[in-house]
Amino acid sequence: MRPLHPPDPARSAEWRRRFGEEARAERPDLSALCLLVGAQADGELTEAGMDAAQIELDRLAGELPFRPGGPRSWATALSEHLGTGLGYRGTPGDYQRLESSLLDKVLKRRRGLPILLSVVWMEVARRAGAPVYGVALPGHFVVGFGPPEQQVLVDPFVGGRVLTGTDAELLVAGATGSPLDPSMLSPADPLDVVLRILNNIRAWAAARPERSDVALWAVDFSLLLPSHPARLRYERAQLLVQRGDFLTGATELDAYAEIVAAVDEQAAARVRSQAHAARAMLN
Repeated sequence: MRPLHPPDPARSAEWRRRFGEEARAERPDLSALCLLVGAQADGELTEAGMDAAQIELDRLAGELPFRPGGPRSWATALSEHLGTGLGYRGTPGDYQRLESSLLDKVLKRRRGLPILLSVVWMEVARRAGAPVYGVALPGHFVVGFGPPEQQVLVDPFVGGRVLTGTDAELLVAGATGSPLDPSMLSPADPLDVVLRILNNIRAWAAARPERSDVALWAVDFSLLLPSHPARLRYERAQLLVQRGDFLTGATELDAYAEIVAAVDEQAAARVRSQAHAARAMLN
């Protein structure tokens, strides 16, 4: 598969502008946000390509057999259609591919990370009228149907298998070593889903220093979300220094130090020292 590279600066700026606007909309569109992330990752994904992905989600929803009934009926229908029928699922190798975090690529390959496969499940189900939402279990994203008292969970990574309570407990225990807390089963906010996707992209890039360009735009997109960890500004400054933009990186390190100083002066001093070291690299 060809390597993915970001678009030219003008188009990149347009995608970022639209991503920021969508993220601040009254009801952010999860699929649109995911596709804008994909467009930033792959300069060959055009407006027409994003439209085609939305049309594909509509088509998949239109093919779903009507299943009147409760959450389990919806869960079964989605699993039979997307998992059994069309083969959407994940494999361990998908964790090594950037494409596994990009919605348009997941729709084409029918392979991806748990959270992107869950986005497919959610977007198809939502279009079909199902009571669906994401559930951000620690270390493994799944899909929920129905209200808390009738909740049914499915795991798209294994083809949409319906999970028992024990299954969910084992997933959490395997990821954290701790028991399942009921709060973990709450519906995930769409913007939290997008932030988690961007975190996955940053983790992929962190393991590949030669792709610091991917890490940088993933941080930039994360900072466009209305709510994000303040430490992302420190990570951005470090990436700029790593990529040789010492002056801008040092300036951003100083700005982050000012934020940190309000709660931890020693930590702020360490960041200022890093900014000084970055400026010294200009000599």
